[in-house]
Amino acid sequence: MATTTCLLAAWALVAAGLFGTGLARASFAPAAVGKEQREFDYFALALQWPGTICSSTRHCCAVNGCCRKEPLHTFTIHGLWPDYDDGTWPSCCRRTSFDMDKITPLKPTLDKYWPSLYCSSSSTCFSGRGPFWAHEWEKHGTCSAPAVREELQYFSTALDLYFKYNVTEMLATGDILVSNGKEYALSDVIDTIKHAFGGSPQIICKKGSVQELRLCFTKDLKPRDCLTTSAMYKNLSKSKHCPRKISLPTYDPIVLANSTLEIVPEASANGLYFFTS
Repeated sequence: MATTTCLLAAWALVAAGLFGTGLARASFAPAAVGKEQREFDYFALALQWPGTICSSTRHCCAVNGCCRKEPLHTFTIHGLWPDYDDGTWPSCCRRTSFDMDKITPLKPTLDKYWPSLYCSSSSTCFSGRGPFWAHEWEKHGTCSAPAVREELQYFSTALDLYFKYNVTEMLATGDILVSNGKEYALSDVIDTIKHAFGGSPQIICKKGSVQELRLCFTKDLKPRDCLTTSAMYKNLSKSKHCPRKISLPTYDPIVLANSTLEIVPEASANGLYFFTS
């Protein structure tokens, strides 16, 4: 608890200085890359559950958070996504390349709470490859104006929301805990989040386990319901929906399970399974 308090206090100082007063998505893109796109309607903070993703890891590399000696037992950040109310989203809105130097003050925090959970390098908007953060900034961050305009502000805003609305702690208030064997009613998970957060989440599953959970915000960063419109379902098969009972599994890091396992610089990322609750 003391460590968490210190981290939050440290982050508050960083955020105050920045504001003064204050996996990849499915491949189908709703708008042509680089063309003028209308202003977004709301933000979705996409969070990944490492226990589901890391259980599929077969090879290790330095950039993969699944390969750390200590398993991850909390949600990590996937991205902060500007979305439209019709179920689509803008992407790659400005030809602005990711610059690692701009987020140097945040890098230790990003490494811990926003790691890549795969070994492959990520696609960027204009036929490039780069780190996970480059993909998120170029595809989503460049579409976040006027609420968020700069790279450093994009990452710091996502971190601020992540710490302020701690999903792992929210679920614990409803006795929904990390466990390999226990299943929870999907409705209980949704209701617990809605009560603590103030809006209904979106939940993405893989084989009955939570893979991703999204919290949604107005453009001024106030909690709101995520969409549950037919537009969100049209590209999904029934096999990708969350069942009535879901789990938050743990995993054993493969660096511990098999210390002689091959270390590879790159491996193909697994596809995502989407469901909107």
